[in-house]
Amino acid sequence: MNKYRLQTIVFVLVAFMSGCNEFMVVGILPDIANHLHVSIAMVGYLVTIFATVYAVSTPIVTILTSKCNRYKTVLTLMGIFLIGNTLSGLATNYWMMMVSRMISASVSGAIISIIMIFANQIAPEKKRANLISWIYAGFSIASVIGIPVGTTISTRFGWRYAFFTVSVISVMTILFLIWVLPRHINQVQGTILNQLTLLKDSRIYMAIGVVLFTAATQYGYYTYIRPLLTVVLGFATQNLNLLLFALGIASIISNRFSGTIATRGGLKLMPKYYVADVVILTLLPVTFMNKFAGFVLLMAIMMLITLFSASMQLHFLDVAAQDYPQSMLLASSLSSIFFNFGTSLGSATASVLVGAVGVNRISLGAALFALIALTLLVLLNRIIAKQVKLKNI
Repeated sequence: MNKYRLQTIVFVLVAFMSGCNEFMVVGILPDIANHLHVSIAMVGYLVTIFATVYAVSTPIVTILTSKCNRYKTVLTLMGIFLIGNTLSGLATNYWMMMVSRMISASVSGAIISIIMIFANQIAPEKKRANLISWIYAGFSIASVIGIPVGTTISTRFGWRYAFFTVSVISVMTILFLIWVLPRHINQVQGTILNQLTLLKDSRIYMAIGVVLFTAATQYGYYTYIRPLLTVVLGFATQNLNLLLFALGIASIISNRFSGTIATRGGLKLMPKYYVADVVILTLLPVTFMNKFAGFVLLMAIMMLITLFSASMQLHFLDVAAQDYPQSMLLASSLSSIFFNFGTSLGSATASVLVGAVGVNRISLGAALFALIALTLLVLLNRIIAKQVKLKNI
């Protein structure tokens, strides 16, 4: 096995580790609640707190560590992540659990951002999109495998061992990173204000809007995927894991295909997929009258919604590399930061719509978010084309 392939596997392992830590809690909420003597709703807030801390801390950590050696920084952050995750397994009360989740969340985004920087510099030009799509696939694999495996471990041995398993994976990942990462990579240093100039570029803030509203589109319906499958479509509860597994596989395939799109046109090809998103999400309430038609469209949405990931990540990195080299680390974190903000927006909107129009019609809110994302994407492509035209004059 050549070194580049080994590095690719390790980078995917980092994403898988981070994803397991984030998503696994969903499957073991009742076990944690029972053991810590709090309500499931209270434990559910751990998911919200994690996403919020992740989104807020990532730009702060990336900016403050931008002048530090990337190799030493990522290993230090991995150590902090390991401590936070292990403390989750050792938590004896709710507040200890909350603090431990905040520790893990505070560095998770920065770890992925630095890994993206390594991937961008290590990969040959033609393989960058493919490697980045694999890293994103690591999160999808975590959602497909991490939740059921974590639930199984929790049921058989106790929920603490689910966290301890992630700690073992973390230790292995740290050892692999020490082995495969280069000790030094090119980095341009800049002041905090110089790094933030990136956000004034219309190519960046338009792209941020696309990411935010794309995430809101996904979680505008996926937040209530279980009642959609069981209550609205009428599938038996015992088939739920199989159905969620199928949706997870669709997400993995989508992330992998996003690399192909990124190398064959990238953002220029994306508007047609967003048009399909709008149409399908608008038609979903009608197709829900047939359980199989409804599930097929849910699968289609799952595949369409993450096709943008590699193209958007490369867009952020390329703009920074060309015009804001001092902001590379910040640029690498923008997708994950605003995807988390979009997740909060989408889930909150879905919760409001459930009470207003019912679970079977919440996709209409997601369709509106998809339409906004489509509009911003079209404007972004026009801005990019205009700037390319000006440079060629």
